[in-house]
Amino acid sequence: MAHPEALGTPPATIAAYSIPPLARLQQPGSPAPLEARVEKPASAPGLDARDVLAAVERSPWALAAPGERHRPDGEFPDVALSAVRAGEHEEYVERLEAFVEQRRARLEELLRAYGPGSRPASHGRYALVGQPETLVILKRMEAAPMLMRGQWEKELKVFFLDDLEFAWGPRVRLSR
Repeated sequence: MAHPEALGTPPATIAAYSIPPLARLQQPGSPAPLEARVEKPASAPGLDARDVLAAVERSPWALAAPGERHRPDGEFPDVALSAVRAGEHEEYVERLEAFVEQRRARLEELLRAYGPGSRPASHGRYALVGQPETLVILKRMEAAPMLMRGQWEKELKVFFLDDLEFAWGPRVRLSR
């Protein structure tokens, strides 16, 4: 291959391209990086965990009776909702309600097989099954499994999520 100067390329151009790309962006007179020029959309309104949990409480057939619920930690709804992308905030509650209704039979079976009073639950496992936040977690597991896993691993013990993932079935595997 011929040397750039032999092809008539001016020495100043050759010198400019011998600088690494990041250094070129930091030189005076260089245009700003593309990310800095992209206009960010207005932030979507945040999701209120109380509103979301109130919506799922309207599906009592998918939840354990209030006296039977085991609440190992109050952080579950917040972590699950942190895995909802800003673009999904609008009408999230309605989409969650539709998800729950579409999977009614599967949710009833989950509660029956792994919820409070079941044999697996009697061994101290599957603490989230039957909790209202479980419906949010399951929706996130199906909609954005890697994001859900990542948010969870930052904040909570993974065995809760692993148990729920196992109980929900082979369609979703976040840990493999």
